Amino acid sequence: MNQRFEKFSFAIAEISRCWHKLTAQEMERYGLRGNHAVYLLALYRHPEGLSAPQLCKKCSKDKADVSRMVGVMEQKGLVRREGSATGYRSLLKLTPQGVQAAEFVQRRAELAVELVGRDLSDEQRSCFYAGLDSIVKNIQILAERGLPEQ
Repeated sequence: MNQRFEKFSFAIAEISRCWHKLTAQEMERYGLRGNHAVYLLALYRHPEGLSAPQLCKKCSKDKADVSRMVGVMEQKGLVRREGSATGYRSLLKLTPQGVQAAEFVQRRAELAVELVGRDLSDEQRSCFYAGLDSIVKNIQILAERGLPEQ
């Protein structure tokens, strides 16, 4: 059992470390940090715009992180605020430059996912993603409720 825990923990940590390194490298061209990639893609998938609270939920980030990241992207001319609401509730949309950046990030992310999964068959890939979805759901529940007493 401990070997499974160690293998799982190491794999998750190593995937996260390397993925963050890749996103940081890719986002350098825009003067952004790797974490900005998630926000660009979320806004790209919602061209009608998202409010900051919606962005928090879509990206699983807190209000402070969203505010900081959006502020930087606004300064870089990638995001603009629209609508009658103000501040935190205003609608966030990508600018044309932001759309270009998001399209670049999406292409690069697709390439990365393709390359890291190249040794998997279609069936293995399908099973992996189904298992990953299940693990994410279950770990979110455990994180919220805590581990049960045995």
